[in-house]
Amino acid sequence: MLPNARIKMRLNLVIMIAFLLGACTPLTHTRGNMVEDFRLATIKAGEDHRSDVLRKIGSPTTRAPFDDNVWYYIGQTTEKRGIMDESVKKERIVVVSFTEDGIVDAISDEEGNRIAIPYIREKTETSGNEVTVLQQLLGNVGRFNQTMNE
Repeated sequence: MLPNARIKMRLNLVIMIAFLLGACTPLTHTRGNMVEDFRLATIKAGEDHRSDVLRKIGSPTTRAPFDDNVWYYIGQTTEKRGIMDESVKKERIVVVSFTEDGIVDAISDEEGNRIAIPYIREKTETSGNEVTVLQQLLGNVGRFNQTMNE
């Protein structure tokens, strides 16, 4: 082999290895509002109002369905490796409740206290025909290129 061909082959091998190693790098995503501890420490029960909470830690992820005086800050960090499903690495739920006057009543950190809801990977059944691979391949035979006399 020529020296240039060996160099090109080694360079291609190094590039392929770099791409393969890069494909194994996990992808992390942060969703929601991950409230930092130092921001949460600035909120004082009995002193701060709703506007203070909005200014200090932002708008809530959601509010309680039947009580506008309870705000939830929900955040989650997930990691995905290759074709595997995402796994939850960190999760935090902060609950801020207010009095009727809009003053902070209580702050609770529900980190990791989520109820695990089972996730089932099934498809919703739909009406229609079950088509085999052979039917899919031969399904259009004879449908097109018909004579013009019809």
